[in-house]
Amino acid sequence: MKKLINRPDDVVEDALHGLERAHPHLLKVSFDPLFVMRADAPVVGKVGIVSGGGSGHEPMHSGFVGRGMLDAACPGAVFTSPTPDQMLAATRAVDGGAGVLHIVKNYTGDVMNFDIAAELVAEEGIAVASVVIDDDVAVENSIYTAGRRGVGATVLAEKICGAAAEEGQPLARVANLCRQVNECARSMGIALTSCIVPAAGRPTFAIGDGDMEVGIGIHGEPGRERMPLQTADEITDLLSSVILRDLPFVAGDRVIVMVNGMGGTPLIELYIVFRHLAAVCDQHQLIIERNLIGNYITSLEMAGCSITVLKADDELLRLWDAPVLTPALRW
Repeated sequence: MKKLINRPDDVVEDALHGLERAHPHLLKVSFDPLFVMRADAPVVGKVGIVSGGGSGHEPMHSGFVGRGMLDAACPGAVFTSPTPDQMLAATRAVDGGAGVLHIVKNYTGDVMNFDIAAELVAEEGIAVASVVIDDDVAVENSIYTAGRRGVGATVLAEKICGAAAEEGQPLARVANLCRQVNECARSMGIALTSCIVPAAGRPTFAIGDGDMEVGIGIHGEPGRERMPLQTADEITDLLSSVILRDLPFVAGDRVIVMVNGMGGTPLIELYIVFRHLAAVCDQHQLIIERNLIGNYITSLEMAGCSITVLKADDELLRLWDAPVLTPALRW
C-alpha cells in the first residue's frame, strides 16, 4: 500500500484539519464530536441541511459544506457510518429556527443512526425531516443496504435542496424537493480496479486485469456481474440502458446528467464517457440541460465511473443554477 498518509487511524482527522486550514472562510470543523459546518452557521431563519456518511468518498460530503449546499456534514471513519452523537451535534449546531433536513444515503448504518439523532433532536423541539436517497439501479440489496443504495443523486439533492434552503423556502418544501430528486434520478456504476482502505492495507476485492465489475457499490460491494472489460462506448451503453429503462425516461424529457469518477479515473476518460452518453441521450430524444463531470462521490482510488440521470423541471433547473460556494462545487 502506497498512500500519502501518516497513520491509518489518523487519516480522517488529518484530512479534516487540512480542509479547515484550506477553507476557513467557508467552513469550520468540530473534532469532538466530529462534524464539519458552515463558517456562518447557524443561519437564522434558514432550513439547515445536514448529510453524512463514511469517509473515503470525498469530496462528498464535507467538500459540499458551504453557501448554497450543506450546512453540516458528519464524516465517519473510512467506509463506516458516523455515529448518532455526531449527527445530533451537527443538527443542533446548524438549526437556525426553521428546522433541519437530513439527507441520508440508503446504507443501513447511516439510516439507523440518522433516525436516532432525529428522534433525539425532535424531543428538544427542533423540527427535522429526513429523506433517504436510493437511486442505484444496479442491485436491490447489498451487504450494506436493505433496498437500493444511495449514490450519485445524493450530490444533486444536496445542491438543489441547499439552494432552496438558501432562498428561505420552508422545511416541508425543501424535503419535498429532496424526494422529487430521489424519485426522478437513477444511477449506476462500474469498477475497473479495487480500492485500498487505509486500515486494511490491501485491496477490498480482487479483479483481473481484463475484467470489470458492473454495478459496483461505492464501498466495493459486488455489483450485478463481473465481465470482460469493454470499450468506453460499450460501458456507457450498458450503464445508460439500465438507467433509462428503470424510470423510464421518455422523449422530450429534460435532464441533468452526472458522469462521476470513482477516485482513480482521469478526467480525460470521463469526458469520453460523457461524449457517448450525450449521443445516447440524443438517440432517446432526451435534452441534456446541465451536466456535471468529475470526481464528486468517490471510492478512495478505485478506477471506474458512475452515471446519474435526473429528470428535471424548470424549478429543479433554477435551483441547480443558483449560486453555490463550497470547497468542491462553486458557481
